[in-house]
Amino acid sequence: MAEFRELTIPFSDETIKSLKCGEICYITGPIYTARDAAHQRMADMLAAGEEMPFDFEGNVVFYAGPSPTKPGMVIGSIGPTTAGRMDSFAPDLIAKGLKVMIAKGSRNDAVKKSVVEHGGVYFAGIGGIAALMSECVKSVELVDFEDLGPEAIRRLEVEKLPVVVALDSDGNDVYDRKR
Repeated sequence: MAEFRELTIPFSDETIKSLKCGEICYITGPIYTARDAAHQRMADMLAAGEEMPFDFEGNVVFYAGPSPTKPGMVIGSIGPTTAGRMDSFAPDLIAKGLKVMIAKGSRNDAVKKSVVEHGGVYFAGIGGIAALMSECVKSVELVDFEDLGPEAIRRLEVEKLPVVVALDSDGNDVYDRKR
Protein backbone atom coordinates (compact mmCIF):
# COMPACT_ATOMS: atom_id res chain seq x y z
CA MET A 1 0.00 0.00 0.00
CA ALA A 2 1.35 3.44 -0.94
CA GLU A 3 2.25 5.88 1.80
CA PHE A 4 0.74 9.35 1.77
CA ARG A 5 2.62 12.46 2.78
CA GLU A 6 0.52 15.02 4.66
CA LEU A 7 1.25 18.66 3.78
CA THR A 8 -0.06 21.87 5.33
CA ILE A 9 -0.36 25.18 3.50
CA PRO A 10 1.41 27.60 3.33
CA PHE A 11 4.27 25.80 1.60
CA SER A 12 7.82 26.80 2.43
CA ASP A 13 10.57 26.67 -0.20
CA GLU A 14 12.09 23.78 1.79
CA THR A 15 8.87 21.78 1.62
CA ILE A 16 8.52 22.39 -2.11
CA LYS A 17 12.14 21.33 -2.71
CA SER A 18 11.60 18.12 -0.69
CA LEU A 19 8.68 16.94 -2.85
CA LYS A 20 9.55 14.23 -5.35
CA CYS A 21 7.89 13.23 -8.61
CA GLY A 22 5.29 10.48 -8.11
CA GLU A 23 4.88 11.15 -4.39
CA ILE A 24 1.27 10.90 -3.19
CA CYS A 25 0.20 13.70 -0.85
CA TYR A 26 -2.75 14.97 1.16
CA ILE A 27 -2.97 18.77 1.26
CA THR A 28 -4.64 20.66 4.12
CA GLY A 29 -5.17 24.42 4.30
CA PRO A 30 -6.36 27.24 2.06
CA ILE A 31 -6.19 26.87 -1.72
CA TYR A 32 -7.42 29.23 -4.44
CA THR A 33 -9.42 28.20 -7.49
CA ALA A 34 -8.73 29.81 -10.86
CA ARG A 35 -9.53 28.62 -14.36
CA ASP A 36 -9.14 30.02 -17.87
CA ALA A 37 -11.04 33.31 -17.53
CA ALA A 38 -9.50 34.11 -14.13
CA HIS A 39 -6.03 33.38 -15.49
CA GLN A 40 -6.66 35.74 -18.40
CA ARG A 41 -7.70 38.48 -15.97
CA MET A 42 -4.69 37.91 -13.75
CA ALA A 43 -2.42 38.05 -16.81
CA ASP A 44 -4.06 41.34 -17.84
CA MET A 45 -3.63 42.70 -14.29
CA LEU A 46 0.00 41.64 -14.27
CA ALA A 47 0.62 43.37 -17.64
CA ALA A 48 -1.02 46.54 -16.25
CA GLY A 49 1.19 46.44 -13.13
CA GLU A 50 -1.76 45.76 -10.81
CA GLU A 51 -1.68 43.65 -7.66
CA MET A 52 -2.93 40.07 -7.87
CA PRO A 53 -6.26 39.18 -6.17
CA PHE A 54 -4.35 37.21 -3.50
CA ASP A 55 -0.75 36.77 -2.40
CA PHE A 56 0.93 33.88 -4.25
CA GLU A 57 3.60 33.40 -1.57
CA GLY A 58 3.28 29.86 -0.15
CA ASN A 59 -0.22 29.48 -1.59
CA VAL A 60 -1.74 27.02 -4.04
CA VAL A 61 -3.78 27.58 -7.19
CA PHE A 62 -6.21 24.78 -8.06
CA TYR A 63 -7.28 24.86 -11.71
CA ALA A 64 -10.92 24.11 -10.96
CA GLY A 65 -14.40 25.55 -11.06
CA PRO A 66 -17.03 24.05 -8.77
CA SER A 67 -20.38 22.71 -9.91
CA PRO A 68 -23.48 24.31 -8.37
CA THR A 69 -23.75 23.63 -4.65
CA LYS A 70 -26.55 21.31 -3.58
CA PRO A 71 -28.54 22.12 -0.41
CA GLY A 72 -26.68 21.13 2.73
CA MET A 73 -23.32 20.95 0.95
CA VAL A 74 -20.33 23.30 1.30
CA ILE A 75 -19.55 23.14 -2.44
CA GLY A 76 -20.60 21.23 -5.54
CA SER A 77 -18.38 18.68 -7.22
CA ILE A 78 -14.93 20.13 -7.81
CA GLY A 79 -12.20 18.40 -9.72
CA PRO A 80 -9.08 19.42 -11.59
CA THR A 81 -9.31 20.89 -15.07
CA THR A 82 -6.70 20.38 -17.79
CA ALA A 83 -3.47 22.20 -16.96
CA GLY A 84 -2.55 22.87 -20.58
CA ARG A 85 -5.36 25.40 -20.82
CA MET A 86 -3.43 27.66 -18.40
CA ASP A 87 0.05 27.00 -19.80
CA SER A 88 0.19 30.26 -21.77
CA PHE A 89 -0.38 32.23 -18.53
CA ALA A 90 1.60 30.13 -16.06
CA PRO A 91 5.22 31.25 -16.71
CA ASP A 92 4.39 34.92 -16.03
CA LEU A 93 2.42 34.05 -12.89
CA ILE A 94 5.19 31.74 -11.70
CA ALA A 95 7.71 34.56 -12.20
CA LYS A 96 5.40 36.74 -10.06
CA GLY A 97 5.63 34.22 -7.20
CA LEU A 98 3.14 31.43 -7.89
CA LYS A 99 4.98 28.22 -7.03
CA VAL A 100 2.29 25.59 -6.38
CA MET A 101 -0.41 24.49 -8.84
CA ILE A 102 -2.94 21.64 -8.98
CA ALA A 103 -4.63 20.46 -12.18
CA LYS A 104 -4.58 17.38 -14.39
CA GLY A 105 -2.46 16.48 -17.38
CA SER A 106 1.00 17.41 -18.56
CA ARG A 107 2.59 20.88 -18.75
CA ASN A 108 4.39 22.44 -21.70
CA ASP A 109 8.17 23.04 -21.80
CA ALA A 110 7.88 26.74 -20.85
CA VAL A 111 5.95 25.87 -17.67
CA LYS A 112 8.39 23.09 -16.79
CA LYS A 113 11.32 25.47 -17.20
CA SER A 114 9.59 28.12 -15.04
CA VAL A 115 8.79 25.60 -12.29
CA VAL A 116 12.45 24.54 -12.12
CA GLU A 117 13.81 28.09 -12.42
CA HIS A 118 11.59 29.44 -9.62
CA GLY A 119 11.55 26.36 -7.37
CA GLY A 120 7.93 25.34 -7.78
CA VAL A 121 5.88 22.18 -7.91
CA TYR A 122 2.93 20.98 -9.96
CA PHE A 123 0.50 18.51 -8.42
CA ALA A 124 -1.84 16.37 -10.48
CA GLY A 125 -5.32 15.99 -9.12
CA ILE A 126 -6.94 12.71 -9.92
CA GLY A 127 -9.42 13.12 -12.76
CA GLY A 128 -12.88 11.68 -12.29
CA ILE A 129 -13.13 12.05 -8.51
CA ALA A 130 -14.67 15.52 -8.34
CA ALA A 131 -17.44 14.41 -5.98
CA LEU A 132 -14.89 12.87 -3.58
CA MET A 133 -12.66 15.97 -3.76
CA SER A 134 -15.63 18.16 -2.82
CA GLU A 135 -15.81 16.25 0.49
CA CYS A 136 -12.32 17.60 1.30
CA VAL A 137 -13.62 21.19 1.10
CA LYS A 138 -14.59 22.55 4.52
CA SER A 139 -15.39 26.16 3.57
CA VAL A 140 -15.62 28.44 0.52
CA GLU A 141 -15.11 32.19 0.21
CA LEU A 142 -15.40 34.32 -2.94
CA VAL A 143 -12.14 36.27 -3.48
CA ASP A 144 -12.53 38.08 -6.82
CA PHE A 145 -14.10 38.08 -10.29
CA GLU A 146 -17.61 37.20 -9.09
CA ASP A 147 -18.95 37.92 -12.58
CA LEU A 148 -17.09 34.83 -13.86
CA GLY A 149 -19.45 32.50 -11.99
CA PRO A 150 -17.80 29.10 -11.47
CA GLU A 151 -14.54 30.50 -12.86
CA ALA A 152 -14.33 33.20 -10.15
CA ILE A 153 -11.40 33.01 -7.76
CA ARG A 154 -12.46 31.31 -4.54
CA ARG A 155 -10.57 30.48 -1.37
CA LEU A 156 -11.28 26.91 -0.30
CA GLU A 157 -10.30 25.51 3.06
CA VAL A 158 -9.44 21.88 2.30
CA GLU A 159 -8.61 18.90 4.47
CA LYS A 160 -6.57 16.00 3.09
CA LEU A 161 -7.08 16.82 -0.60
CA PRO A 162 -5.43 13.92 -2.49
CA VAL A 163 -2.82 14.84 -5.14
CA VAL A 164 0.28 13.41 -6.81
CA VAL A 165 3.54 15.30 -7.40
CA ALA A 166 3.52 15.45 -11.20
CA LEU A 167 6.41 17.90 -11.74
CA ASP A 168 8.94 18.51 -9.00
CA SER A 169 11.34 21.42 -8.55
CA ASP A 170 14.15 19.42 -10.17
CA GLY A 171 12.13 19.01 -13.37
CA ASN A 172 11.19 15.36 -12.91
CA ASP A 173 7.88 14.85 -14.69
CA VAL A 174 5.50 11.97 -14.03
CA TYR A 175 4.13 12.44 -17.57
CA ASP A 176 7.58 12.04 -19.17
CA ARG A 177 7.45 8.51 -20.55
CA LYS A 178 11.26 8.43 -20.89
CA ARG A 179 11.88 8.30 -17.12
